[in-house]
Amino acid sequence: MVVIVISGMPGCGSSTTAKLLAEKLGLAHYSVGDYNKSHASIGNETQKSITMWTGLKGKLLRKFHVDSDKIARQVAKGGNVVIDGKIAIRMIKGKYDLSVWLKTDEKIRAERYAERDSATIKISTENLLKKEKLERKNFRRIYGFDYFDQEKEADLVIDTGSKTPEEIVEEIIVKGKEKGVLKTLENTSH
Repeated sequence: MVVIVISGMPGCGSSTTAKLLAEKLGLAHYSVGDYNKSHASIGNETQKSITMWTGLKGKLLRKFHVDSDKIARQVAKGGNVVIDGKIAIRMIKGKYDLSVWLKTDEKIRAERYAERDSATIKISTENLLKKEKLERKNFRRIYGFDYFDQEKEADLVIDTGSKTPEEIVEEIIVKGKEKGVLKTLENTSH
């Protein structure tokens, strides 16, 4: 049973990477962000994320996130899954075999948002910074830590700026093989 978690800065490609990695390894994929965004009902992907953070307050916001993290931990217990989530490295600690943190430059992340949301770079940069600020502030308030600190806890840190999703996935697979994490998959796939 293998569990891989992928976290990272907004716009670094954690969801894309997790989906592609799961597909390549024949594992299930679970996205905490997709689960959370499915509860926001308006706008593009970035707007849904912002709405999610601003629409819920206090205890309700805390309960929403604690509950979604509990679901992710349950999914991890089942094994054979790639999970992506902003705080997955911290919240699923002890239940995964490999953790990955994705990062890159703000400009590149804003360009990705612009393409995904069909928006201008100016609007995408504003939305990215607003989302990032809300996430960091609320995760600090709910959990007492800056989720960017997970970079220090990750087994593997990748700057996604000049890499294709396929190259990122290959780097994760190499690390998984080095750690012996993917050995069980190799043995069962023959």
